[in-house]
Amino acid sequence: MGSGGREHALAWQLAQSPSCDKLYAAPGNPGIELHAECLPVAADDLDGLMTLVRVHGIEFVVVGPEAPLVAGLADRLREAGVAVFGPGAAAAQLEGSKGFTKDLCARAGIPTAAYVRCTSAEEAHAALDGFAIPVVIKADGLAAGKGVIIAETRAAASAAIDEMFAGAFGGAGAEVVIEDYLAGEEASFFALSDGTDVIAFGSAQDHKRVGEGDTGPNTGGMGAYSPAPVLTPALEAEVMERIVRPTVKALAAEGTPYVGVLFAGLMLTDEGPKLIEYNCRFGDPECQVLMMRLKGDFAALLHAAATGTLAGAEPPHFAADYALTVVMAANGYPGTPEKGGTIRRIADAEKGGVRVFHAGTARKDGAIVAAGGRVLSVTATGKSVTEAQAAAYAALDRIDFPTGFCRRDIGWREVAREAR
Repeated sequence: MGSGGREHALAWQLAQSPSCDKLYAAPGNPGIELHAECLPVAADDLDGLMTLVRVHGIEFVVVGPEAPLVAGLADRLREAGVAVFGPGAAAAQLEGSKGFTKDLCARAGIPTAAYVRCTSAEEAHAALDGFAIPVVIKADGLAAGKGVIIAETRAAASAAIDEMFAGAFGGAGAEVVIEDYLAGEEASFFALSDGTDVIAFGSAQDHKRVGEGDTGPNTGGMGAYSPAPVLTPALEAEVMERIVRPTVKALAAEGTPYVGVLFAGLMLTDEGPKLIEYNCRFGDPECQVLMMRLKGDFAALLHAAATGTLAGAEPPHFAADYALTVVMAANGYPGTPEKGGTIRRIADAEKGGVRVFHAGTARKDGAIVAAGGRVLSVTATGKSVTEAQAAAYAALDRIDFPTGFCRRDIGWREVAREAR
């Protein structure tokens, strides 16, 4: 369920699974059409999705985006006796409410930044005095990856508070979380949970800022690579033991077991890994690079998580190669994207194992056109991040998308380290 680049990558991988007999997608996109039968039901149309599942006799559902999970889609599917990969609404609050996650971390002793939850601008302005600069201001609810402001001055922090409570991020800003700024390098870590057992599912490093050199406003993600070498095996083990397992244990103890993928956004600080935030779905564009490296029966693995049998499942296996994806976005993103621009020569880019995942595309008069902010994810592999980066940009440069743009430095930190 879903229509973005993450869902295209999931569909591509699921379609290769020996245990998957028939794959449907709702609503899908022009890229997903190559792997699944697309049905015109929006991912936020819960009643329509339930009807679709019943009419087509669907036995297993993989939910791509976060909003339907927060709205309770997984709960409704389970009540109908349908296996589903994705947490119920209560557990999905890990992403649906940043304050919920911070409170859980406080209860479970999970390392994260000090914080305060505020329900009014007045309360937030008063609380701001207790924080050093820079400071992080977050809209509590879902904001499509954009509701986080790193304020470099008190004036900027105050302005961010006013904007959030004034509705800059819709209902997501009805409550605001203020937290200490964490210094270090960010990394993304993934784990699969069946509510009791939890297993690691790889790492990646995302590029959130729209501009090169990590400048400009935050976006949903302009590119990523996997694995993230900064997240060493020792650090991954620490993350599992100090962050991920305590989270799953705490949710189970509170009667809201977590089933699905747990995406931990981490800051690697001088004091060790600390949790920035959780997502209750595969990241976008992190999913694209994870799927490029994954081997084995993906559908069987997700089904094991959905049915409480993860302990006996074949563990995930990833190729040793690196994967890197570059997002091509429509001009104007992350503000108001320019939609309708024609995209040509996608097939020319898909040579030598390169995959172009559709993120925000549509068909119009027989052509592929831009229909969203992030439009394509051009994804390649290589023996190093440097090699994967070169392959991705070479493929990207074969695409004709005049009203689009991309960052030209995805993977820059690791490329610099590899050059030493």
